[in-house]
Amino acid sequence: MRILRAAGHKRMPWKNGKGETVEIAVFPEGASVDTFDWRISMAPVASDGAFSVFPGIDRTLSILTGDGMMLSVEGMAPSVLGRKSVPFSFPGDAKTEAVLQAGPITDLNVMTRRGRFSHRVTRRELGGEIGFSADAALVILVVTGKAEVSQVELDPLDAVILDEPAQGRDLRLETREPCFVIEIFGSASH
Repeated sequence: MRILRAAGHKRMPWKNGKGETVEIAVFPEGASVDTFDWRISMAPVASDGAFSVFPGIDRTLSILTGDGMMLSVEGMAPSVLGRKSVPFSFPGDAKTEAVLQAGPITDLNVMTRRGRFSHRVTRRELGGEIGFSADAALVILVVTGKAEVSQVELDPLDAVILDEPAQGRDLRLETREPCFVIEIFGSASH
């Protein structure tokens, strides 16, 4: 189990240069926005606009803070996302436009390179045992408030990485805030 503290997350410009993203984790380590196999990040979004295009990438977006946004993804019906919404998956190579509902938001963005990895993002409301798929190659937990995982204290926006999920079957989450369980699957699974 590795703890990634929010203070250590890497800040960088968006691929389209119109904002800033906070990279929580990336594989391979040190990969750029063009060379990653999977990437987990969060970003403040202060205005309406187009999303960066990521050819060959599948994305899932969740709202961490703010009143949400409407996403219009080419080939899909428009969707309104809020803090309580189910995480929204879409192709990163599709033209995507966002319209904020009532001011700035912060989103959680999970991306995997199609054909190499896939992912599943689950929003959890309460603590308890952390359930995840037996065939996940990696599990990442991102907390939105104070939390404790297997007696390790976490602050808001900290993350936990389980490199060997099978060894973490008895992990227990204690929190009163929502969190996100991110499962990464290799190309041979899921």
